[in-house]
Amino acid sequence: MLSISLVSQVPLHDQLVSGLRGLIAAGKLARGDELPPVRQLAADLGINLNTVARAYRELTDAGLLASVRGRGTVVISSVERSFGPKVEEKRRVEAAIAAALADAKIAGLSRETIESMLERQMERLWKTP
Repeated sequence: MLSISLVSQVPLHDQLVSGLRGLIAAGKLARGDELPPVRQLAADLGINLNTVARAYRELTDAGLLASVRGRGTVVISSVERSFGPKVEEKRRVEAAIAAALADAKIAGLSRETIESMLERQMERLWKTP
C-alpha cells in the first residue's frame, strides 16, 4: 500500500508525505480511514518514528488528517485546506516532479515511457466519473 525507498535521493519524510497524499488523492485512503500508529508505521517501513510523526503532523496541518481520541490518526478530508500561499504549494509539487524525473532519467527510462507513466497517473487521479 505505502512504500518508500531507503536509497532514493528524495528525503524519507517527503516520500512518506507524498505517498500518503497519493493514497488519499486516489481514494485508497478515504474519510474515516484509520492510519497505523506512528510507532507501527515506522517499524513497518524501517524508519525513525519522528519521521512518521512529522509527516502525520504536516498532513494534519494541511487538513487531510486528524488525531481522534480513541481511534488514532484518521483521514478527515481528501481536499487540503485552502489557506496559505499557493505559490509554496506549487513550488513543492514542482520540486517533487523534478526529483522524480531526475530519478527516471538516471534510471535510463525513455521520455516516452515517462510520458506514458505521467498520463496513466493523471488519468487515475483526475478521472471523470
